[in-house]
Amino acid sequence: MNDAAAGAYKGWRGIRRAFGTPSAFTLLLLGFGSGLPFLLIASMTLSTRLRDVGLDLGSIGLISLASFFYLLKFLWAPLIDRYAFPLTAFLGRRRSWLLASQIGVTAGLAALALTRPEMDVTALVIWVLIASFAGATQDSAVDAYRIEIAPVDAQAALAATYTLGYRIGLILAGAGALYLAEFRGWQTAYLAMAALMLLPIVTTLLCREPVAPEATVQRRIDFFGAFWQPFSSFFSTNGLVLGLALLVFVGLFKFPDQVIGVMAGPFYLDSGYSKADIATVSKLYGVWMGIAGAFLGGVAVAAFGFRRMLFLAAIGVAVSNLAFVLMAQYPSQIWAFYAAISADNLFQGFAGVVLIAFMSSLTDRNFTATQYALLVSLANLPGKFVGGLSGYIVEASSYVAFFVLSALTVVPTMMLLMWLWGRIQEPVRHVEQG
Repeated sequence: MNDAAAGAYKGWRGIRRAFGTPSAFTLLLLGFGSGLPFLLIASMTLSTRLRDVGLDLGSIGLISLASFFYLLKFLWAPLIDRYAFPLTAFLGRRRSWLLASQIGVTAGLAALALTRPEMDVTALVIWVLIASFAGATQDSAVDAYRIEIAPVDAQAALAATYTLGYRIGLILAGAGALYLAEFRGWQTAYLAMAALMLLPIVTTLLCREPVAPEATVQRRIDFFGAFWQPFSSFFSTNGLVLGLALLVFVGLFKFPDQVIGVMAGPFYLDSGYSKADIATVSKLYGVWMGIAGAFLGGVAVAAFGFRRMLFLAAIGVAVSNLAFVLMAQYPSQIWAFYAAISADNLFQGFAGVVLIAFMSSLTDRNFTATQYALLVSLANLPGKFVGGLSGYIVEASSYVAFFVLSALTVVPTMMLLMWLWGRIQEPVRHVEQG
């Protein structure tokens, strides 16, 4: 019997059941491996490092585009669905890709430790590309693993478990790396983060391989079908109009949060906070607020379903951006920093789990890696693209104007949600006998 599928998953009972399974502990550790590299190669820790060594905001925004592999992983996800990675195929289809990608992330972080971006950013960009590709591949394999071991109505619970590990990875890559950078330098910080990747590597070697759906096994004989069947399946299930509307909605859902990500680190420094302040408030306290939000999201989806929680999460993410306006009005005031981070991370965590559960419900389990990778890419692509230009937007206006504009981007999201309201399928409670 599948340990994640036994019994009915509902409310807090489902959360406790998920935590009690070996699969949940595995997802905790794999989530840690997914969360650890993200800030170091695609978000705030990297941008803070670049600002700390004197790069201008425009250059920082453009360099952030080097992490675009996180948004394009659906392009090679069909290979993850169809094949095992050749050099580690003995581990099985999912674990072979996990191990190969985790080794790639480890090598990339170690190499980034040795670069000197203040002298030449070329080497840094190359290694960000390599680490980004490996990290994106790892995320696809972990997401497929999670979906394949749990029914739809358990996804919110396991998403909360995965998010706990992911957020712990963010704590170490954010607060941990910044503390190390403050007292021992950036090279030591990145080498320490590379060493921590040994934990998910060991987890991959020890965890069990999920059983592939029978339909997936049969389709392995069709190489080209591995690329087009996941997309045709999605539109066959939902229809063209609804399918496109769902994809656009996913793409807009977290746009207010995504668009400000690149500028967060520079904004904190420009507001007069030290790297130690940023580590304590944003990447230590803030991450725990995100974990609290994630568990609230898991319980709320289990209790109330997707639709109402999608509405609440979208509004919360947009409104939380306005908390940074308060912070901009009171620079160097630690209370304002705590207030802004509390609102931002609580709703980020809540919205993240709601979106994970919703996207998992849209996924055909014959094409888990490909379809989920496409949805995740769409969830990040619009904000990431605008985020790459965010430095120029701030320089042309102000931080306050930037945060207000980012909050207003929720309007088209809410209009589309109103149209989708009666068309969103709530999960059927799942009971399975072993």
